[in-house]
Amino acid sequence: MFAFGNGPLSDPSLSLSRFLALSCLPIKFQQNPNFETSQKGLKSMWNYALKGFLICLFLKVYDYSDYIHPKVIWVVYSFHIYFGLEIILAVVGGSARALLGIELESQFDEPYLSTSLQEFWGRRWNLMVTRILRPTIYDPVLNASTAIVGRKWASLPAIFGTFMVSGLMHELIFFYMGRVRPDGGITWFFLLHGVSLTIEVAIKKVIKRKWCLPRIISGPLTIGFVLATSFWLFFPEFLRYNPMERALEEYAALGGFVKDVYKALTFKSLNNVVQTYDGEK
Repeated sequence: MFAFGNGPLSDPSLSLSRFLALSCLPIKFQQNPNFETSQKGLKSMWNYALKGFLICLFLKVYDYSDYIHPKVIWVVYSFHIYFGLEIILAVVGGSARALLGIELESQFDEPYLSTSLQEFWGRRWNLMVTRILRPTIYDPVLNASTAIVGRKWASLPAIFGTFMVSGLMHELIFFYMGRVRPDGGITWFFLLHGVSLTIEVAIKKVIKRKWCLPRIISGPLTIGFVLATSFWLFFPEFLRYNPMERALEEYAALGGFVKDVYKALTFKSLNNVVQTYDGEK
């Protein structure tokens, strides 16, 4: 996150609290927050309320999973994960605004509206990771490739290298989550998307927007490709780690820890009161 002096932690004016927040949380501060950005956040409340309602609806759908095709359940699950992430990150952003008086950059921008892989990965999906990978992987590979293939085509190896690193990062993250030996499915998912996005960008450079598909066609094709490859390579690996069960176990352990601490503090306070009363008596 220092990224050779270009990352979010490289700003020497960061306070200790902001430095720690950037280091430990998946957030990025807005450089020039304005009134329009704040209004956009306020206007999105109905958006989040609708997504919260859909999550509740999805939880009810899971009760009938025995009667629904597994692929349909996976589609529901993918939207469930996405909506859940958006709501959690919105709560984090609201808390940061209320407690620290800072605006956080958004993590997602309605990725289901994407009309190309370039738009999906570069401007709509998991933007925090995009902002981290650009100065750490994309820009160095771009600069190195420029001297070899020229500026026009240097972005192609930079794109592929970024996706390759992202795949390895996800393999490491999933191994940390589940302690299950990876078999490369996640890496293949990102390599496939890296190759596909590289081809897409190369075609765009050749045709130079002389011809393009209408949004009504390119949108479903893009999301369909993302979902199909996710079902093929990503979700089987993701579900192999039993993430929901592990998450619930960790939440239960955290709840038990908080409960034990509360009991200990309450018991200690009660003892202090009794001792004080006995002393006065």
